[in-house]
Amino acid sequence: MHNHEKALEVFRKGTVIPATPLALTADKKLDEQTQRLLMRYYLSSGVGAIATAVHSTQFAIRKVGLFEPVISLVSQEISSYEEKAHRPVMKICGACGPIEQAVKEAETAKRLGYDAMLLSPGGLSDRSENYLVERTKAVAEVLPVIGFYLQVSVGGRILSYDYWSRIAEIDSLIGIKCASFSRYTTFDVMRAVASSSRCGQITMYTGNDDNIIGDLLSEFVIMTSKGPVTKRFEGGLLGHWCIWTAKAVELLEKVKAARASKDFSELLALGPQITDMNAAAFDPLHGFAGCICGIHEVLRRQGLMKSIRTLDDAEQLSAGQAEEITRVSKSYPHLVDDDFIASHIAEWKDQA
Repeated sequence: MHNHEKALEVFRKGTVIPATPLALTADKKLDEQTQRLLMRYYLSSGVGAIATAVHSTQFAIRKVGLFEPVISLVSQEISSYEEKAHRPVMKICGACGPIEQAVKEAETAKRLGYDAMLLSPGGLSDRSENYLVERTKAVAEVLPVIGFYLQVSVGGRILSYDYWSRIAEIDSLIGIKCASFSRYTTFDVMRAVASSSRCGQITMYTGNDDNIIGDLLSEFVIMTSKGPVTKRFEGGLLGHWCIWTAKAVELLEKVKAARASKDFSELLALGPQITDMNAAAFDPLHGFAGCICGIHEVLRRQGLMKSIRTLDDAEQLSAGQAEEITRVSKSYPHLVDDDFIASHIAEWKDQA
């Protein structure tokens, strides 16, 4: 049986959390078989949590009646894995929309066994920060919340230091995913958390796909009214980690070992390579227009997805993106997990 407290402990220690993609049939229904295959890949890779119903899962699942089917399937796969592997895996569900919608999604997730909600601010640019704080409090009454700084280019907004200070004081806020893609605003969040009365109860996760290694190796030593406080990112909740996931798990273990030994030389060299790989898949050259299809294309080439189809026909790979994915896959063989997938995919497909 899924144990919420053990799952939360995994989260607090720092782990790899892939933000899941969505597998669709030719008529844009949920491809359950492929979706389960993806979950088995992530779980076999050694992730400590899975986040679904998030940006990479496509926010539009809510408009086509796929929100509950998707999160139900993911919850089932995690529970099934836990029974066999005797290892806790945290279940994280994304929540969107105004207060009423976000609370309803949290209630559905709670019923289906989820541990926490990742609360997206996307699509609410006309709402005040006060509204967003009240929204967080409302969702936190249902399930623990992970705050989310979403980058502006994919629907986020600049949020003030005061906002993050207020968010950090909410009792059921257990973590923050910082995906603002900015050194300036990332520091704002860290400073707010370090200065809060709940600093030790909030676990920080990087969502800055453009600077994964830099975030994970950084120590933020922040002067507060209590004196200097050190805060760091313990793990990552990343769209980038739903591809090449087995290597991401190895990478986080190397990061933890490097923190202990203080030898960062190998990881500092890997950082720009990972950023280059992310650029190919996520398409920043075209304002991230091809990011979801880029994820799908990597997984399609590995045999884990049948197509790069999305709910929005307008979403396609950008010009030159396929060639860029080929280039980085060949350039950094030590960062791709094609061999791992090839050796296990048959057994993942055979699982009942």
